[in-house]
Amino acid sequence: MNHNITCLKDKETTRDGDQEHQSDSTQDLTLTVPKKRKSRKSSSLWRSSGVLSERVVINVSGLRFETQLRTLSQFPDTLLGDPQKRGRYYDPLHNEYFLDRNRPCFDSILYFYQSGGRLKRPANIPLDVFIDELKFYQLEGEALARFLEDEGFPKDEERPMPENEFQKQVWLLFEYPESSAAARIIAIISVMVILVSIVIFCLETLPDFKDEREILPHHHPHPRNITLPDPPFLYTHPFQDPFFVVETMCICWFSFELLVRFVACPSKTSFFRDIMNIIDFVAIIPYFVTLGTELARAKGGTPAMSLAILRVIRLVRVFRIFKLSRHSKGLQILGQTLKASMRELGLLIFFLFIGVILFSSSVYFAEVDNEETAFTSIPESFWWAVVTMTTVGYGDMSPVTVGGKLVGSLCAIAGVLTISLPVPVIVSNFSYFYHRETECEDTTEYKHISTSLWSDEEEEDEDDKEELSEKETQEVKKEQAWCKEKTKGLYSPLQTELLHGLCTRNLRNSSNVYHTQQLVTQRYMRNKEDVHAVSWSCDVKQWNELVP
Repeated sequence: MNHNITCLKDKETTRDGDQEHQSDSTQDLTLTVPKKRKSRKSSSLWRSSGVLSERVVINVSGLRFETQLRTLSQFPDTLLGDPQKRGRYYDPLHNEYFLDRNRPCFDSILYFYQSGGRLKRPANIPLDVFIDELKFYQLEGEALARFLEDEGFPKDEERPMPENEFQKQVWLLFEYPESSAAARIIAIISVMVILVSIVIFCLETLPDFKDEREILPHHHPHPRNITLPDPPFLYTHPFQDPFFVVETMCICWFSFELLVRFVACPSKTSFFRDIMNIIDFVAIIPYFVTLGTELARAKGGTPAMSLAILRVIRLVRVFRIFKLSRHSKGLQILGQTLKASMRELGLLIFFLFIGVILFSSSVYFAEVDNEETAFTSIPESFWWAVVTMTTVGYGDMSPVTVGGKLVGSLCAIAGVLTISLPVPVIVSNFSYFYHRETECEDTTEYKHISTSLWSDEEEEDEDDKEELSEKETQEVKKEQAWCKEKTKGLYSPLQTELLHGLCTRNLRNSSNVYHTQQLVTQRYMRNKEDVHAVSWSCDVKQWNELVP
């Protein structure tokens, strides 16, 4: 019986047509590398030896790449940089590594090693696919962080969590709606209260519900005789107003939410620096100011502030609409777009400012000789210039002379050009942030086919394990233990044929037997001398002992 043990080298392979001859009776083959100097350290031996200058072939889904081991060894913590990690994908039959992965992405992966750490995503590869490939090749950590920063993804700020467990749960409940079902319910309640508050803010201004005290005397269509005394005014308590009662209920919820979040927050300083918390605080201030004014008026006192100031304070209530941005991804994207487009918005305002000054002064001097003109001064013409450049055109002011109409035509054309130039950049930023957000929301998990020539125990199907009975599970464990003991130091490159042959006691029919040595470039120290050798040996008796 002939026993053929295939021995592979990096540059010399036993293929048909080669001049290398193998005898069927050969059972032991040893390759010895010349000695190295003893004065060099082991690390310098590894770097200075000819091993790193050898070329390695990487087959990615049928597309072969060649590079040097020195190139891959620059990043030893990655999949291709670690000999043990990449050895799992080594195919001794072709003396190459086979990876069933995305081929266009591997150009950038290999360039990462060649350039010393630069990552560039191909234009035709989606971001999520490329990131998935980076994780497979274990190009994570600082390299992945730099890549995401170059792609426009800011670093995720580390949000500290409260140390107290109860405080932490409360903080998650009110700050992170996606953390639990209860947090989502609280978020829905908060959104509903905000909407009710905004509706009340709008409805109370209707003429049927408007407070008569807010109607100024000069706005009354039929002024009273000033010689007659004022009619007695029957003041009603503010809590008798249904709008005020609903507003009070909304403010109670806003105050409770703000107070709980403040107590549970891990950092009080960071809490007040958050713009959303400032909006929440400003949105509830007008209620307490109005409440103090109404209570003072109910007791017969004189309000400390005028009606105009009170109206301005009530107007601040409209900022409650920004509270929706805490629960709306669309408003958050809009805010990110405006923040990223500040330079373009500044240019737009600057161009409009120049155009307003230029055309308002031009139309003034063009219409100054007309007695019925509405352009009485350059500041009066500012409104016309802004309305014309923004292509709104209310028509309340319009030139009547030929020169004025010519200036108006140029103003409209210049306005279209001025506004249209920076707008595409702003739209592009919005599209970028929108697609980035939608890609991050894709939480679908995809399981790639494993191309490793080893079968890991942790990669077994958990569902199959659950279907096995307790007795069958014990039998499987015994069989796996027997296979592991008998195949120690051996593996089969093609679909674990060797393991299958051993477990089925059919090893004599299995010819694909290889040593666990991944490459001839991996050397071992033997004895205390600096002799590096790679040895493949097999005793026929040992093989026969494996098969009963």
